[in-house]
Amino acid sequence: MNLMELLSKYQVKLIEISIQIFFVVLFALIALKIVRVIGKTIQKIVVSGVEKINHEEMLEFQKRVSTIKGLLTATADAIIYATIIFFFLGKIGIDVRPILAGAGILGLAVGFGAQELVRDIISGMFIIFENQIRKRDVAIINGTGGLVEKIGLRTTVLRDVSGVVHIFQNGKINSLSNVTKEWSAMVFDIGVAYKENIAEVMKVMQKVGDDLAKDPKFKKDILEPLEVMGLDKFADSAIIIKARIKTKPIMQWTVGREYRLRLKEAFDAKGIEIPFPHLSLYWGSNSDPFKVNTK
Repeated sequence: MNLMELLSKYQVKLIEISIQIFFVVLFALIALKIVRVIGKTIQKIVVSGVEKINHEEMLEFQKRVSTIKGLLTATADAIIYATIIFFFLGKIGIDVRPILAGAGILGLAVGFGAQELVRDIISGMFIIFENQIRKRDVAIINGTGGLVEKIGLRTTVLRDVSGVVHIFQNGKINSLSNVTKEWSAMVFDIGVAYKENIAEVMKVMQKVGDDLAKDPKFKKDILEPLEVMGLDKFADSAIIIKARIKTKPIMQWTVGREYRLRLKEAFDAKGIEIPFPHLSLYWGSNSDPFKVNTK
């Protein structure tokens, strides 16, 4: 075979490989575009399918959907790019099997070394996917309560009422309570003296709650009227009456403080006693002096 024939043969081979690479790259670009279109379409469908909610909740919901879409898109991109690279390496004569084996071993080593990181990321994904908590919710994580300032794939950040920031690894969250999801409630344990008429006390409590629900300043935050549940228990020095008022998320403390203030004023006006612990001291009488026999 002469030189011209050899060059012609390699030219044909090169053209063939170039065409294959061109079509693979073209298909990869089309696949990337399709992935993004599908992601945007799913995002629009999910957002449009939710019930009507206020502007802030909609923005937070869109952020969560956007985060999930970004994770899925990044995963699809990585698979497509890896396919292109391995196809290109195979076409130029590089055996990709040792690379795949090495990548598998490296991934295994990294996996063993980063088990905690992987656990945090997986837990963070479940928190986001399942909508367990959102930014600006009030949550209790592992016994610590506060306002949710940030939800990441690795950590969740709370700020308590004192302004202290608490950072939790998602993989180490053992208990999670959302105090302000969809609606909130303030529960009252009102103690009155044993001598009081319980029916009258409950009537006063209900009236104060109804007046509060009619107040223009608070009625927008109250979802349901005060519910007086009745006599709950007999304490050492008081009878405890339990009640509950249902509010918009995070407004239960504001409404609860106002209700307690008005209830105290109503009890004072009606002469209803709110007992408190007190101690009576008895000094006794003087003792007679001891008689000493000196004989």
